[in-house]
Amino acid sequence: MMSRSRTAGLAALLFLAGARPDPVLARQGPADRFDVTDVMIPMRDGVRLNTKIFVPKGLASPLPFIMKRTPYGIAGSAGNFDAYMRDLAEDGYIFVFQDIRGRFGSEGRFVMQRPARAPGDTRSIDEGTDTWDTIDWLLANVPHNNGRVGMLGISYDGWTTIMGALEPHPALRAISPQASPADMWLGDDFHHNGAFRLSYGFEYATMMETSKETEPFSFDRYDTYDWYLRLGSLAHVNESVLEGRIPTWNDYVAHPDYDAFWKRQTLIPHIRGVKVPTLNVGGWWDQEDFYGPLRIYEALEQLDTTGINYLVVGPWNHGGWARPPGNALGAIPFGSATSEYFLSEVQAPWFAYWLKDEGTLELPEALTFEAGSGTWRRWDAWPPKREIEERNLYFRADGRLSFEAPGTDEAGAYDAYVSDPAHPVPYRHRPIQATYGPGSRWRTWLVEDQRFVGGRPDVLSWESDVLTQDVSIAGEVVANLFAATSGSDGDWIVKLIDVYPESYPENWELAGYQLMVSNEVFRGRYRESFETPKPIPPDSVLPYSFSLHTQSYTFRRGHRIMVQVQSSWFPIIDRNPQTFVPNIFEASDSDFRAARVRVYRDAGHPSSVRVPVVRRTAS
Repeated sequence: MMSRSRTAGLAALLFLAGARPDPVLARQGPADRFDVTDVMIPMRDGVRLNTKIFVPKGLASPLPFIMKRTPYGIAGSAGNFDAYMRDLAEDGYIFVFQDIRGRFGSEGRFVMQRPARAPGDTRSIDEGTDTWDTIDWLLANVPHNNGRVGMLGISYDGWTTIMGALEPHPALRAISPQASPADMWLGDDFHHNGAFRLSYGFEYATMMETSKETEPFSFDRYDTYDWYLRLGSLAHVNESVLEGRIPTWNDYVAHPDYDAFWKRQTLIPHIRGVKVPTLNVGGWWDQEDFYGPLRIYEALEQLDTTGINYLVVGPWNHGGWARPPGNALGAIPFGSATSEYFLSEVQAPWFAYWLKDEGTLELPEALTFEAGSGTWRRWDAWPPKREIEERNLYFRADGRLSFEAPGTDEAGAYDAYVSDPAHPVPYRHRPIQATYGPGSRWRTWLVEDQRFVGGRPDVLSWESDVLTQDVSIAGEVVANLFAATSGSDGDWIVKLIDVYPESYPENWELAGYQLMVSNEVFRGRYRESFETPKPIPPDSVLPYSFSLHTQSYTFRRGHRIMVQVQSSWFPIIDRNPQTFVPNIFEASDSDFRAARVRVYRDAGHPSSVRVPVVRRTAS
């Protein structure tokens, strides 16, 4: 992929092989390897930002900066050198960690996802201006720098990274936004297609805005499924729990639809060119921000005239590439140390190339890990445009899933269930611990065995015959439903699942396992417009088409492919009253009613999931 001379890489290889690394390197902590300085860096408006600078001891030649800006506190910044930045530290950089304004040691007022300033606005401040001012100060005040800066970070830190590149300082020469949110209403932390991500949205907002520190909300139930269900309508949150004290929750309530408030926060319209070489990074099972990195890559790619926009997606959860070795997620093995590979063979060479002129850049346009086969794939475009055949997996009679479309003899055929808000389908195995609470399985819920909902009468399943050959997909997966509900609103959750063989001697823990490969929720009121919700005409058969996002995956010979459809996913998604109300955050308890849902599967209404099947193995 990339070739260069890296003496420090030998220690990493020995470490991976189980050998003991260089004992001198192993004994050296940050105090031994760096001179550490804490400084308050002034911004253009006089606000000062708390910053920690690590300069390698005995610096003999100028080095570039690696910078991370975060709302989560920089006191433990040295922990980055244990894994996430270990290879970078071995290569040699000046490291800078900064509390963004209003957080921890920094002055000013914290604003969740502070919007980017408008084009031509030279008087306002945003994360981009704070990045510029920080770089300006570093260049002038930190000796022995080579005049180049790289930025990286995960999640919110990934977002501050891409924000810093919208109007970049000339010294900003390479960035890697990783798991960055792009749009908090369309597909990232707080909403998906208009459906509110209740447990995460509530718990993240209370953690970030209860104080300047990060204090998780204290539940009086270990199983938060019970707590959220007992809460009832979301109108009770401010009435009896938060009492209007959490600004972000108040924003949720005031802006239930895709209005100017949410559009102002999304950074996509502010991307007006690829001004800095960009390495976008995401994980196939990211439980927080999978939409964002793919959307940012896509927006940049449309404007990339010089070929400096790249994408890497691996078999990781949120930030999993920073936690080596990455050879498994939950019960699912991947056959190699994927995180170690990324950190040493992708991330470190990337910054060395752009910031130090070291090595040659051989990174493909898109590098994806194909779970199922356990193989890294190289693509000249993402989604791939060549050697892909779009095929539909049709819902058929008797719970069958088939590449063959239904015939005319199945006119009017459908499968049905009753969706009852009083008994919503849990999104993961109960007990559902608090997101950041003790024993929480939040990080791995996307790879949990889906058999736990298989026997519920409010979950429909269709399953293929046993595959006689591998089926590899690469690209966008799309749900195309034809459905009706007796209510005037409703949600549809669609899951594409890999069903392991019932006899699986190579790993009996995975015998019959149902692994969710792709998934998404769609809120029916937004079928025509995300800006203007409309009631669903009761008992009317309507089309619902929505993306289950892109995926690179192989369903192995001997496995089956399954699709599940349901109307609740609680409490990660708030309960839909299934009665249309202008604002679900203000619904009354009496608005929540059971509804009969029908999913049609005849020739005129061929419900299906479209998958991009690879015609041949990519090089």
